[in-house]
Amino acid sequence: MVVQKIVRPERMVSGPWLEVIASNLDYHRATFLWKCEGLSDVQLRQRPLRSSALTLLGLMRHLQGVERAWFQRTLAGTSPRFFPYRTYVTPAGDEWYDESDPTPAKDVYADYLKACDESRQVFAQVTHDPARIVPNPEFGDTDVRFVLEHVIEEYARHVGHADLLREAIDGATGE
Repeated sequence: MVVQKIVRPERMVSGPWLEVIASNLDYHRATFLWKCEGLSDVQLRQRPLRSSALTLLGLMRHLQGVERAWFQRTLAGTSPRFFPYRTYVTPAGDEWYDESDPTPAKDVYADYLKACDESRQVFAQVTHDPARIVPNPEFGDTDVRFVLEHVIEEYARHVGHADLLREAIDGATGE
């Protein structure tokens, strides 16, 4: 097993906006890991849905990139250190993680945890002014609130993917 027992934190549903956002981010991070809990390296690499090239490990690689790109590069204005995972360009022109990458799943998991920790460390520094405008090549200039909402949107989308992948791998379901 790569990902051991995951305990999802309680979400704040009211209170200061930034605390609610931080709480919900941690909840979604834990929910994603919960979908990976108890699976082997081989299972995390499986493409169980014929209609999709997605894997749980590919999503984990992607989400470490989401964390670093949005929190470090976009909000903090720094150059994050991305692990050099093997990638390819999809027919739509997007870059995605190549499942032939030999990096062991336990190392991808450790890198993902590190990326989340890095995001938590810079959160207070980069969110002190939620109305601050940040350059955003994907969407045009946006404020910090939009970026935070977009990271939650990324997690919500990919936790949905993870639900389907996990059920197809071993039948496990959850909310």
